[in-house]
Amino acid sequence: MKYIDVDEVKLLNFYKTISNNVVRIRKERNISQLELATSIGYTSSTFLGKAELLSENKHFNLAHLYKIALALDIDMNEFFKDVVTKK
Repeated sequence: MKYIDVDEVKLLNFYKTISNNVVRIRKERNISQLELATSIGYTSSTFLGKAELLSENKHFNLAHLYKIALALDIDMNEFFKDVVTKK
């Protein structure tokens, strides 16, 4: 198997796509950042807001996405829509 070099721009686009999907789904369901944050174990919306905006180098990890998917009762694949993995 050969080494796959993923540059920072591609990685940032990956994170942006996932964040955009989280925001889209959250808004479609009329759920506030605070409501979603508390449903996944946070006491404020600070982290969620930063992860949605990719602020301060924050982004969602798999554990976050798993909890959010459970909270929203959706398939985790929804977060990866429009992620490009082929050249």
